[in-house]
Amino acid sequence: MRWRLYALVAAGSFRRYATYRVATAAGVFTNTVFGFILAYAYTALWDQRPGLGGYDLAQALAYVWLGQALLAAASLMGGGFEDELMERIRTGAVVTDLYRPADLQLWWLAADLGRGAYLLLGRGVAPMAAGILAFDVALPPEWWMWAAFLASVLLGLVVSFALRFMVGLSAFWLMDGTGVAQISWLAAMFFSGMLLPLTLFPGLLGEVARAMPWSSLLQVPVDVYLGKRTGWDLVAAYAFQAGWAVALLTLGRLVQRAATRRVVVQGG
Repeated sequence: MRWRLYALVAAGSFRRYATYRVATAAGVFTNTVFGFILAYAYTALWDQRPGLGGYDLAQALAYVWLGQALLAAASLMGGGFEDELMERIRTGAVVTDLYRPADLQLWWLAADLGRGAYLLLGRGVAPMAAGILAFDVALPPEWWMWAAFLASVLLGLVVSFALRFMVGLSAFWLMDGTGVAQISWLAAMFFSGMLLPLTLFPGLLGEVARAMPWSSLLQVPVDVYLGKRTGWDLVAAYAFQAGWAVALLTLGRLVQRAATRRVVVQGG
């Protein structure tokens, strides 16, 4: 019965974002324009350095357009629920949330997955289709690779939520969580591979970047899409993402409990 509640929360969040049609159209236009700019930049770079980062040009172009497709859904540049959560903490409205017959973390997770699902469809499909029509973009040769890619995207969305949930909870201890949110945004941009594929990062920096949770948001799903993770490597990719999701969700729950105790003590 409780899971039905969270399913309704996710569906409600999906419908909520679907009402902003003009914003969706503007987002599609922006993502497509920047996709073209990045695609031409990558084409020039790969013409000079074929096979850079272990990708041929078609795969590099797929990386560009998948990045644009996942940009909003995975909140790689912010814009998720964390701003609303911090505002509710600042105003004290979060007390009402804590008294609901629903878990705070699961409530926001359901809402964020609904948001991510809509943005993936509403702002992801069209730019990706434009890129496929305009460029020689690598496509998965087998149908099951699409399903494997979507499963990896889902795990990435959960990791993204878990990271941003702790950012939102930081407002319990800080007067303003804007600084933490900005640091989180910069980390997501750099360590997800949004700026450049993490396979291009040299030496120890590359190893550390690929081991960070943010790589689950873009780098891992793209490699699954491109067929670079198959067999046991695919299982390892899922285990990597799921491991970070469980670890971060558990840490977030511990932080939530500490924040709840703080509210109770201050209220008393």
